[in-house]
Amino acid sequence: MELLTTNNVWMMICTALVFFMHTGFAFLEIGLTRQKNTINILFKNIFIITVGLLLYYMIGFNLMYPGEFNGYLGSIVPGITPPENGMTPEYASGGYTWWTDFLFQGMFAATAATIVSGAVAERMKIGPFMIFTIIYVGLVYPIAGSWKWGGGFLHELGFYDFAGSTLVHSVGGWAALVAVWLLGARIGKFKNGKTQAIPGHNIPLATAGVLILWLGWFGFNGGSVLSADPELTSLTLVTTCLAAAAGGVVAALVSFIKYKNLDLTMFLNGILGGLVGITAGADVMTPESAIIIGAVAGALIVFAVSFIDAVKLDDPVGAIAVHLICGIWGTLAVGLFSTNPEHTFLIQLTGVACYALLCIVSSFLIFYTLKKTVGIRVSEKEELEGLDAHEHGMDAYPDFRLNEH
Repeated sequence: MELLTTNNVWMMICTALVFFMHTGFAFLEIGLTRQKNTINILFKNIFIITVGLLLYYMIGFNLMYPGEFNGYLGSIVPGITPPENGMTPEYASGGYTWWTDFLFQGMFAATAATIVSGAVAERMKIGPFMIFTIIYVGLVYPIAGSWKWGGGFLHELGFYDFAGSTLVHSVGGWAALVAVWLLGARIGKFKNGKTQAIPGHNIPLATAGVLILWLGWFGFNGGSVLSADPELTSLTLVTTCLAAAAGGVVAALVSFIKYKNLDLTMFLNGILGGLVGITAGADVMTPESAIIIGAVAGALIVFAVSFIDAVKLDDPVGAIAVHLICGIWGTLAVGLFSTNPEHTFLIQLTGVACYALLCIVSSFLIFYTLKKTVGIRVSEKEELEGLDAHEHGMDAYPDFRLNEH
């Protein structure tokens, strides 16, 4: 029982750290966008975590961890009922209690929609985004999670995703890609075939957001050990931090070589890319492999951001480059660098393809239906004057109003 208590306390600390990541996401998103849309972004982030937890309680947890099921789709069982051994060392091999399990997994559930929030910032109607969040977090994410973490067909196949490079980050990233494509670019982003920079209004806040996210990753990856195992937890935190550091340094370096300037936003997104990249295999990597994975992720960020601009997709915060591209890379990297010989590149690629199909189809159906019925984009006037005023009737900085158009 003493071991259960120790494990459980560690898991609750990790749950709190993952919860704190939503502060990091909020800071990063508002920092990299214009001040006239600050309330809108904050409202979406608060909506995601509150409604996400309720949805995960009502249907998500049981749908994601259905026990005996066909490996593809579980049944919707409302609410949660703890098993008889839910508070004993028999549950989860003594790693934690059933209640802690629910709360820890619930914190992950909302993250996928948060990724989409940043990508569609500054031009999407709040109502349709809320509808998307309810469907995607309530149904799509738990089904995706059940395929691997719920013991589904990809788990049986041998697919490996330790803490969610694919199951969390790519699931959000694919939806972000579809949403950005259907929404179109912000007014003024592309002029005469050239990309125009639309600077964020508070880079110090964005920097704080990234550092908070890095801190939160101690819980995101450290908690995914699912116990307080000293050796495995310590290794996981080391690989996580080394990948983040390598990602940041390489992104800054490659950006300097490519653009001849020291771009802080590239530095920041490189750190996040390294974190996303190592998340799939943080527990099965050597420190040297973690540095390589993070370094590749950092380089990918720079070229991915450039490519996304080149194909005229507008992602204000770099969510697609960070969460989708680096999520795919990190998942495939397990097949290349894992210390477990059973992890193969082909199986990892199969898992990536399966999640791509599920997420692209489901997010397209949701967004396209919303676009053709209620519409998903605000009017030109609303976009130019800001979503805060038109969607919320509020100003984030009433004493420091700027004329932003």
